[in-house]
Amino acid sequence: MITRIHFLRTSCTDPYQNLAREELLWRTVQPGECILYLWQNRRTVVIGRNQDCWRECAVEALEASGGHLARRLSGGGAVYHDLGNLNFTFLVRKEDYDVHRQLSVVVEACRLLGIRAEVSGRNDLTVDGRKFSGNAFYESGGHCYHHGTLLLHADMGDLGKFLHVSPEKLASKGVKSVRSRVVNLRDFCPGLDVDQMCSAMTEAFCTVYGAQSEPFPAERLDERAVKERAAFYASDAWRLGFPHPSAAQLHSLFVFSRRFPWGDLQLYADTSGGILRGVRACSDAMDCGFISSLPPALEGIPYHAQEMARAVRKAGKTISAEMAEDIAQALEEAIKQPLLRGKTHGF
Repeated sequence: MITRIHFLRTSCTDPYQNLAREELLWRTVQPGECILYLWQNRRTVVIGRNQDCWRECAVEALEASGGHLARRLSGGGAVYHDLGNLNFTFLVRKEDYDVHRQLSVVVEACRLLGIRAEVSGRNDLTVDGRKFSGNAFYESGGHCYHHGTLLLHADMGDLGKFLHVSPEKLASKGVKSVRSRVVNLRDFCPGLDVDQMCSAMTEAFCTVYGAQSEPFPAERLDERAVKERAAFYASDAWRLGFPHPSAAQLHSLFVFSRRFPWGDLQLYADTSGGILRGVRACSDAMDCGFISSLPPALEGIPYHAQEMARAVRKAGKTISAEMAEDIAQALEEAIKQPLLRGKTHGF
């Protein structure tokens, strides 16, 4: 039961420090406590834990413009941040984690501003059917967080320029482009700024949780530790993941790509000698733990549809049986004939 609520707003706009601060808050949240963390990043594309940055973002163009690529701990898809966007994070222990209650804070904040928002699909908030907030979730060791974006007056030109969204994903949303699907809240509340949104979020936080919020105690957050952890988030090894395969490399790889109801999935593997090696899995699925389990589950497996499907089902048995069955069936269906290197299966 939540008995204490704290809020923290930072003026820092460095994406790596902000993600590090979020992680440290997540690690230190106490039983019976809910923390609301409000933060902004200057021009940044933040991708989900298991996403292929080269597929999701115009990395070179983004960085040439002075922007940043960042990767978060949670699953889900890529989002664009700038100073016309406000990010929120709810941090709680698992026993107090309540997505509906947390989303209600955002909906109530919008109501206070005269905006009729509603929850849509697996992780979006919309107004008149257009998305202004994408949400993602992370849990480990009994500690949870739920974070999301709030598009207030973001630069939609940059959003469309730096984000790559697959035609399959757009089709699943019934739209032709990412820009046609998203909207700024300022379109419904002229003049809306970040300070107003922060005030509305803080008031709504108190209303929904039925308590008075207090500033997060500064002594509980070591800013030196934040800067040290930020180095991890800024590292190429974390941000970029693996190098995107070149055309020549793709010729020697098994590539599987498919859009499922729970998100997309790409599998890459070297099949030299009839054995899967160097397996990599990329996805915007919310269940980042199961996706992360696929490479070790498939590594060293014979390059054969039934063997691969069996390994996937085994990996998902105790984690996500439904997702595992979707992937296993798709592999069996897509690979009905001798497998060819460099062929993309499952489109």
